[in-house]
Amino acid sequence: MSQAPPKPEPGDKPKSPPKPRSGDNRRGAMAGLVIAVVILAIGWWLARDLTAASKMQDCLMSGRRNCNVIEPAR
Repeated sequence: MSQAPPKPEPGDKPKSPPKPRSGDNRRGAMAGLVIAVVILAIGWWLARDLTAASKMQDCLMSGRRNCNVIEPAR
């Protein structure tokens, strides 16, 4: 028969696992936030670039030849 683990004494505190440092939790959260912001910025840039390319392609497919955007002089 196997023996049961010894019972703790009435005055003994139960051992708890060590708590993780709070700096480690913040570092992971900040890394996640930075990654999310980078992905958002790349998505925004890609959406703008694809929209501009789509407008140019629509203009060219309609047979026009003056599709370049002309910005006014300042």
